[in-house]
Amino acid sequence: MTSILGILLALVLLMALAYRGVSVLILAPLMALLAALFSPDAPLLASYTQVFMPALGGFVIAFFPLFLLGAVFGKLMEDSGAATVIAQAIVKTLGVQRAILAIVLACAVLTYGGVSLFVVAFAVYPIAAALFRRADVPQRLIPGTIALGAFTFTMTALPGTPAIQNAIPMPFFGTTPFAAPGLGLIGGAVMLVLGTLWLMRRAASAKARGEGFGESSALKDPANATSARASTAGHPPPDALSGSAFARAMAPVVLVIALNYLLATWLLPALDTAYLAEPRYGSTRIENLRGIWAVTTALAAAIVLLVLLQRARLPDLGQTLETGATSSVLPLLNTASQVGFGAVIASLAGFALIRDAVLGIAPGNPLVSMSIAVNILAGITGSASGGMSIALQTLGETWLAMGQAAGIAPDLLHRVTAIATGGLDALPHNGAVITLLGICGLSHRQAYADIFVVAVAIPVLSLVVVVLLGTAFGSF
Repeated sequence: MTSILGILLALVLLMALAYRGVSVLILAPLMALLAALFSPDAPLLASYTQVFMPALGGFVIAFFPLFLLGAVFGKLMEDSGAATVIAQAIVKTLGVQRAILAIVLACAVLTYGGVSLFVVAFAVYPIAAALFRRADVPQRLIPGTIALGAFTFTMTALPGTPAIQNAIPMPFFGTTPFAAPGLGLIGGAVMLVLGTLWLMRRAASAKARGEGFGESSALKDPANATSARASTAGHPPPDALSGSAFARAMAPVVLVIALNYLLATWLLPALDTAYLAEPRYGSTRIENLRGIWAVTTALAAAIVLLVLLQRARLPDLGQTLETGATSSVLPLLNTASQVGFGAVIASLAGFALIRDAVLGIAPGNPLVSMSIAVNILAGITGSASGGMSIALQTLGETWLAMGQAAGIAPDLLHRVTAIATGGLDALPHNGAVITLLGICGLSHRQAYADIFVVAVAIPVLSLVVVVLLGTAFGSF
């Protein structure tokens, strides 16, 4: 019981201190050692050097290329102005009267194409602010609108998304980014449609009360506004809304999606990869690697194409590449540290009791226990990727075995796991939520309620729909 108390205390402190802004790089090892301190069978130094660090290192080894290439691609899209071109083109096509839908789709296209959600928030906010002001839609709805487009269905549900949340399950289940595409599309549609309807209803209610756009601190304070806009770095070219500019901006995004699919589904499985069974290559199979190889290759090819198409818009290419590469390190180490924390927790005696309780919720259907465990861990850590990594590191093999015994396809396990990360992760202490509110110059009190509905409540409902359909009809 003391071990369980230590685990719970460590989890609560991790969540509370992360919410107060303490770095996860500091918190994760300290909280792991605190939990170990309450478990008499867990020596502190060994828990750190033999459990925490190998788990952290294993995550870095497996996913460093995705974090690196994703950050570089996002920075190139940002500095070249390509992200802004795409957002402006979508806004122009849909018009002021569909301001909310235009911003949601602009964010969705960019994130589905591999652009970091942080880059998207910085790039789209000035456009959203101008559009919402013209449409006289309350600016307090901007964070919820951006969150819906960038933090939800394109991050977890849509098949083929290069988001890390869709990549982490692949080596555990031997799947590809396009796992369970039908269920992913249904889950994504639930989030998009219900989220958009909620925001439009909120806008209509505000209009009926006579509430207009208003002014956030980012717009009232010129310094804040300049800072938010300066963070987008790239400025769209003079012909930003021309067909040629839009085509050049979209080409790398399309390449990421198309090449990802071709490699994962057709090209890589057709290669002779028998050599992977050799010990020097990890004694593995292509099924365990094709998903990561596909996303990595697609992002690398898109970076090359983006540089070729936008070279004139990148006067300091070396600096852009360096900044993008450097910006990948902190998110990678934050997530890897959370994985190390999870590994220590899983090694403690009290965790066996917690694990058995979670697995016993629905012993014949691992989809239920997986959904609950991943959501809770994502909520506690304030990180979709961190919560998922902890869950899969500790229970991934068990869920896979339970799924095989119940006739549940690995593809379905993958998609449910990915969607489950996108619910409670967006609680108030989530880093992306805090950053988004800061960009928009709004407080939690002003804007978080709508973020909660579109990024927490509706994704959880979507998860329930996918689990029910997957249980009834299997993976499709």
